[in-house]
Amino acid sequence: MEVSGRFRYYFQHPWSRLVVAYLVTFFNFLIFAEDPVSHSQTQAHMIVVGNCFSFVVNKYPGGGWDVLKVLMWILAIITGLIAGKFLFHRRLFGRLLRLKMFREDHGSWMTMFFSTILSLFIFSHIYNLILLMSGRMGPHMVTEYMGIRNESFMKMAAVGTWMGDFVTAWMVRLKPQPPLKCFCNYLTVLFSLTSVVVLVISTDWIRWDNLNRGFLPSDEVSRAFLASFILVFDLLIIMQDWEFPHFMGDLDMNLPGLSTTQLKIKLPVCKRIFKDEYHIHITGKWFNYGIIFLVLILDLNMWKNQIFYKPYEYGQYVGPGEKIYTVEDPETLRDFNRSTLTWEWRSTNIDPRTNQTYVQRDMFLHSRYVGASLDVKCLAFIPSLAAFVLCGFFIWLFGRFQDSETFPENQDKSYERIKRKSPSDLGVTPEEVHITMSEALKRSGTPMLLLVDTHHFGSSNNSMSPNCLITSILKCNLIPST
Repeated sequence: MEVSGRFRYYFQHPWSRLVVAYLVTFFNFLIFAEDPVSHSQTQAHMIVVGNCFSFVVNKYPGGGWDVLKVLMWILAIITGLIAGKFLFHRRLFGRLLRLKMFREDHGSWMTMFFSTILSLFIFSHIYNLILLMSGRMGPHMVTEYMGIRNESFMKMAAVGTWMGDFVTAWMVRLKPQPPLKCFCNYLTVLFSLTSVVVLVISTDWIRWDNLNRGFLPSDEVSRAFLASFILVFDLLIIMQDWEFPHFMGDLDMNLPGLSTTQLKIKLPVCKRIFKDEYHIHITGKWFNYGIIFLVLILDLNMWKNQIFYKPYEYGQYVGPGEKIYTVEDPETLRDFNRSTLTWEWRSTNIDPRTNQTYVQRDMFLHSRYVGASLDVKCLAFIPSLAAFVLCGFFIWLFGRFQDSETFPENQDKSYERIKRKSPSDLGVTPEEVHITMSEALKRSGTPMLLLVDTHHFGSSNNSMSPNCLITSILKCNLIPST
């Protein structure tokens, strides 16, 4: 038991969490630099997400079809939000699986976001069926191709993963500061570092192949293992949370750059139709989890690219030394085929416009392609698969309400009613409350640290009102001493 407690202490220590967060940031930059897909000029494609992007953003046929398409993806979003809230969050995760992390309204926005993606994907196929029945609408069919280049998409993904990893590392950094100073420091660091990252990624001023000069060049197998370990570190960030796997602690986490642990937005409603007021409530923890899951989607796409990578599909070919070359000429990519997209053809044929061989205009990369089999590359998924299974096992074993436990429905409203009552309303005095707490600690037989939310105490004297006393007692945390 002592060994397990020490392991958890060091595993969930803030410094360990910071190291993992910064390692994920470094590995994301490394795989972006080594990945040949990041330099591909062909059209980007991404399963599910690509369909949703194409359904909402581009491939509009014009005329009345545009109205139909807009109405369908609006209906898909509404359907996804309703299904995510009442079907997936409340029914599946809450009452059927009885997961503690999804009690009451916790995690509902993240669930609704992913259910909306699923709904858009389903409605995109319904839209394709309508186009197919009308005939001659093949170019406007919704596919996984997003209408942007792989190079542009990978740059946006790199900036997105950087932002997500930065927010995660900042939220792990539990250093109390005054609200204004914390907010100013966060904005200063965010904008300064993000400006540098965007400048380096979006421009070609700094080329990775010019910096490393072929030092330890990667191939598709090593890149697949690197992407797999990035997924492992993403899951480690979740498992290193102090409330994993039940996520039911009272320790709140501030939103990045803010002095508050939650964001509440009051939605305007018509009181003649709706009697209740509706609020958008996002806690700091679920804000962090949502970003991590978005980064996880991008990292999964990165892993998929490495496993199923073939140079020809991305407008690339293999030259001497198994090095990869990228074709940058748009006219060549428009009409290329397997016979012309080879080192032998492009190094011996001359472009009449430049009087140079085609290979001289192509981008040389130190990354290699050795032609490893799919079975060998799939071995890279074993570490991340083990991490997924381990994370799911702990959540299933320790993160569920047992059959004998009552699933909380209105715990927050009960807490609000109790918090407004004084000790006399509860039938006890402040002295009896202290006696009851001390007796409970003595009976436990385990040394405990009692942390009380001290912002309710008076600053000028040691007195406090009964309301503040009962509020502080209800907000206290019992943490085992190490």
